[in-house]
Amino acid sequence: MFQSVLRFKRQVPITIALGALVAGISAIAQVPATDQGALGAQFGVNTIPLSPSDSAARSTLTVFRPQAGKASRTAVVIAPGGGYMVLTMNLEGRQVADWFAAHGITAFVLKYRLGKSDPYPEPLQDGQRAMRLVRSMSDEFHLDRDKIGFVGFSAGGHLAAMVATTGDDGNPQAADKIDQFSDRPNFVVLAYPWLNAMQPNAQGLITYCSVLHNLPAEKCKEWETQYTPSLHVSENTPTTFIYATTDDKTVPVSASVDFYSALIKAGAPAEMHLFRHGGHGSGLGDGDPALEMWPVLLENWLRAQGYL
Repeated sequence: MFQSVLRFKRQVPITIALGALVAGISAIAQVPATDQGALGAQFGVNTIPLSPSDSAARSTLTVFRPQAGKASRTAVVIAPGGGYMVLTMNLEGRQVADWFAAHGITAFVLKYRLGKSDPYPEPLQDGQRAMRLVRSMSDEFHLDRDKIGFVGFSAGGHLAAMVATTGDDGNPQAADKIDQFSDRPNFVVLAYPWLNAMQPNAQGLITYCSVLHNLPAEKCKEWETQYTPSLHVSENTPTTFIYATTDDKTVPVSASVDFYSALIKAGAPAEMHLFRHGGHGSGLGDGDPALEMWPVLLENWLRAQGYL
């Protein structure tokens, strides 16, 4: 149809270009499975199990490297959300990792255990293990061990805050060399974090135990204090950046405010940005001109602290 409309002198280049495009797509589609690892290396992406014994790869880190020659010595572990039932790996994983990599920061997207079959503390154990593993690989990825952050969205924000408030310096006598490294992040980024996940409420809001269903009542009661991050903040809690929206109908903004208040009270450095409007799960802004300012604010925050 295009050829019947365009003049002859324009037909040939367009036909050739379309043919080349189709051929290129076909070539990509036909890459053998055995070559996928090579493609990953070319794109600067590869996946690492959290534990060599995890043959099913239930918990992994997928690495997104910055362009060669553009990398800083900073890295982040990224925990996508999904209510501890699923993982929003695209919106809150890959897209976020691409943003960090474009800014010279090596990004490790965490696939953590979740669901009723893997309840707490297993997701937290994966978050802690991820931090230790990244630090243990600092030489391989040319990282500064004092510039490793943890980024979390929604449920992943709850996980990030739990890692930040329960971290330790590692065990020098541990048989597993990875356990010898600290799991405490140097900085934390929380995006619309589900910080009240373990807290019951009378407003009909979702909770961890209501989402997973039929968990032991005694455990749910115990977790109300054990896994609520604001109750474990101390002066040693890492510097924290918080982004949330006031009219979030899924996670009340008060959860972020409470955590921020706990940080300030403990003397831990913190910065919080609350936007008037915006639904839950906005990722890096999701096309909203106002919300797309929060990554700009994050970039300024990272730069001011020497992480960019």
